[in-house]
Amino acid sequence: MVDSARTPAAIPLALYIHVPWCIRKCPYCDFNSHETKVMPEAEYLQALLQDLQQDAALAQGRAIQSIFIGGGTPSLFAADSYAQLLQDIHAIVPIARDAEITLEANPGTFEYQKFRGFRVAGINRLSIGVQSFNSAHLQALGRVHDRDEAIRAIGAAREVGFERLNIDLMHGLPQQSVQDALADLQQAVTLQPSHLSWYQLTIEPNTVFYSKPPRLPDDELLWEIDQAGKQFIAASGFSQYEISAYARPGFACAHNLNYWLFGDYLAIGAGAHGKITDQQTGVITRYQKTRLPKDYLAADKPFTAQRNVVRVEELPFEFFMNALRLNQPIAKSLLVERTGLPLATVDEAVAEAVRKSLLMDSGTHWQTTPQGQLFLNELLQLF
Repeated sequence: MVDSARTPAAIPLALYIHVPWCIRKCPYCDFNSHETKVMPEAEYLQALLQDLQQDAALAQGRAIQSIFIGGGTPSLFAADSYAQLLQDIHAIVPIARDAEITLEANPGTFEYQKFRGFRVAGINRLSIGVQSFNSAHLQALGRVHDRDEAIRAIGAAREVGFERLNIDLMHGLPQQSVQDALADLQQAVTLQPSHLSWYQLTIEPNTVFYSKPPRLPDDELLWEIDQAGKQFIAASGFSQYEISAYARPGFACAHNLNYWLFGDYLAIGAGAHGKITDQQTGVITRYQKTRLPKDYLAADKPFTAQRNVVRVEELPFEFFMNALRLNQPIAKSLLVERTGLPLATVDEAVAEAVRKSLLMDSGTHWQTTPQGQLFLNELLQLF
């Protein structure tokens, strides 16, 4: 892999890879994932490379700074497949030498040697979808693993050398108490991850939970869980840098930061979403790949299903919808660099946000206030 040679003004480039299959579709999941017993792994890997080859010009000479392999359950694929895939990707679009490469893994599909193989393949960050360490909650969520499998998977990941290790946890689960939520966090912290994703269960359309909703904690209890959990996480040495992301110093997810800071990202795989800025004209395009795996693999179907240019009047909302998720101050110059808009475009909206105590304006940076974080939708409506 080579060092990136992008100019200071160039917008950083990432790559998202979607693997759409899983063993069992969880009742809360609205991602593009599909249950299967047999996966056309070799065929799909070949399609990913053809997909990237067609989009290679979108890189515009930039190296890939981070890669995120999501799903579905990407850990169902063989480690050797990822070793070859990364090698072939690098031959099409160069991957920066220090690129962060994340793989999502399900504790119910882990094998010690497979985790070791992922590390040897060049994957240097593992995100393990635990969701809970409580057996009753795991059953309610339809997960294929139990508490012991989750603990073993995390231990194996650390043992084979994954220093960059994320644990995914959910809260606000059916019949969950504050003590239950804290017990999940305490168990997670004991396992010494470098990163925690801790987010609230929401009921989304087109899911089993939407048609048969479980009884979730009421708003007062959700608030208690949120406050107690955040306090515990902070006391455990993790800093909250995004709405649902917490990291030890130096271990924030580079790939997700690129999203929030309005960077560019190529996307390959069934249903994957990408965003690209034309480095000459500044025009921003969002696109989506063909969603159903069978259609994505069909010889007579294009890989790209939709391609939309972001209108200039939409850019303030698009930028702030991402950037204001972060707790860190956002340099005003970033708006100009990533959208091409003059700062005067948002002066009126910013002034109103400051007046409502939703946003702080230091003169050079913007940052959401604690109230702005609580009422983020109201803040975004101003843009």
